[in-house]
Amino acid sequence: MLRTLGPQAVGVLVVAPIIGSFIGVVVRRLPAGEAIGWSRSRCECCGAVLGPRDLVPLISWASTLGRCRYCRQRLSWFYPAIEIAALLIALIAVTLDGPPRAWLDCLLGWWLLTLAWIDLRQWVLPDVLTLPLVVAGLAAAALFDPVSLLDRTLGAIFGYLTLRALARIYRSLRHRDGLGAGDAKLLSAIGAWLGLAALPQVIFAAALGGLATAGILRLGGIRLRASSALPFGPFLALPAWIVWMCGPLSL
Repeated sequence: MLRTLGPQAVGVLVVAPIIGSFIGVVVRRLPAGEAIGWSRSRCECCGAVLGPRDLVPLISWASTLGRCRYCRQRLSWFYPAIEIAALLIALIAVTLDGPPRAWLDCLLGWWLLTLAWIDLRQWVLPDVLTLPLVVAGLAAAALFDPVSLLDRTLGAIFGYLTLRALARIYRSLRHRDGLGAGDAKLLSAIGAWLGLAALPQVIFAAALGGLATAGILRLGGIRLRASSALPFGPFLALPAWIVWMCGPLSL
């Protein structure tokens, strides 16, 4: 690991919390239709406009012990948590791959992190994020691995069609929606990045993760009914990035 921490690797790690802070803004503002780039950040408790010293990722939160500098109310863990998650993605990327590949790892990881967090909070996977991710995956293939472009294109097509077909089957059997169009578009993006062969493993891992989470919630005393549901995006995003980093399992 120490060998990989050259100037480029350090740059990835320094940028990561800044990207995480931006992801937090996107997660909160995009689903609400609020401006992302031009609106000033404010304290979530008192509404005070935050200055530059209040917006340094992780450091500002730690320096005030998680309290607003103006009203002294305790702030939520939302921003530091997502900044730490972005930093963790970068740390894994520079450890396993090192730059310049780590930048591509982080691009996918941070993008999936954004989508997963939005889905957890709002139960939506915005087209403005899923569709460009499809294009980015195919563009990455064309630029860095042209031989895989056909496989990635088929992955994008079949990723979308597979979940749309499963959604139709579920609706015909249960007479209600089980998978949204956003999930299908996310799997299409995953196929564009990972290729056709990786899709079964991602889908299986996502389904297994959903079942495990439902079991943990049940053990925790949360009663699940036939109409209960979980956002599927996070369960797709995590195994997709793991497969991207480690490669599909050989069966």
